[in-house]
Amino acid sequence: MTTTRTITRTGGCHCGRVRFEVQAPATLRVQRCNCSICRMTGFEHLIVPAADFRLLSGAGDLTEYTFNTGVAKHLFCRHCGIKSFYVPRSNPDGYSVNLRCLDPATVGAVEYEDFDGQNWERHGHTLAGLSKRG
Repeated sequence: MTTTRTITRTGGCHCGRVRFEVQAPATLRVQRCNCSICRMTGFEHLIVPAADFRLLSGAGDLTEYTFNTGVAKHLFCRHCGIKSFYVPRSNPDGYSVNLRCLDPATVGAVEYEDFDGQNWERHGHTLAGLSKRG
């Protein structure tokens, strides 16, 4: 079995109340989605297993938003409004971290993949399993 070396990366919201760390491979695989919420917010998805994500501070500063099926749990800092991470519908056993909310010094190489979220029902299955360790 081959395991991918991971690096600890840190990030958080704009005001700094919400802070987290995430274990992720040296080269980040990030999805750019064109669904209504991602398009409007500029969210770039780094999907990781729940075990590779740790909230360091700000649990009490988060507020939740759901829509459509209610499976995705969009978590926002209630002070600055930034969604640094959330529980995605495609991988409810993991987290999607916004690449834009990682501390720049912890980001190295990034590989982007475009995802057609406007047509979720046809393409959602292609994201399944991203929250599994590779």
